[in-house]
Amino acid sequence: MIMEPKRNYQREMEEEIARLNGRRPTLLLHSCCGPCSSAVLERLTEHFQVTLLYYNPNIEPEAEYRRRLAEQQRLLTLIPSQVALLPCDYDHAAFDAFAPAMAQEPEGGARCLRCFALRLDYTARQAKERGFEYFTTTLSVSPHKNADHVNQIGQAAGQRYAVRYLTADFKKKNGYLRSLQLSREYDLYRQDYCGCLYSKPEKA
Repeated sequence: MIMEPKRNYQREMEEEIARLNGRRPTLLLHSCCGPCSSAVLERLTEHFQVTLLYYNPNIEPEAEYRRRLAEQQRLLTLIPSQVALLPCDYDHAAFDAFAPAMAQEPEGGARCLRCFALRLDYTARQAKERGFEYFTTTLSVSPHKNADHVNQIGQAAGQRYAVRYLTADFKKKNGYLRSLQLSREYDLYRQDYCGCLYSKPEKA
């Protein structure tokens, strides 16, 4: 059996940016948190007019969600580029509709993939309704997130809503390291678990 070559999402993103020929289209960026978005925003705002969407119904308790949202908002006041935040309500019921039945799934398993799909479907729908040319997510900056899974889910959402998904692997080219550096520079709160309570017992 012939194995398909592993996709290089970083290169795919660079090729897509090269095709812009200096044009800066609009892009809706799903952000999982301020620290992860820091390096991604630094990379994307050079090439796109970025609006950030903070839609993370997996995070609980709500106080933790609010703390992370406040830190995301604070970051946007500190970075040199102008990035708007698209508000959305805390929608934990959307996550709770499926997650309890998948409570025994390991981190990175089917529950996480369903969570990615929930967030990226919402982002794609908002991108389409609001006229953005592209959308993408910060999720791939984490070394704990599988870039193949994230990008495949994102591309499927883009196809459903007929809006371009920007493939990426933001951990590449020291993206994760840069997020750590910027977190220290801006004194960002770095949470010690992914977001849902199912991930909390397994945190490092």
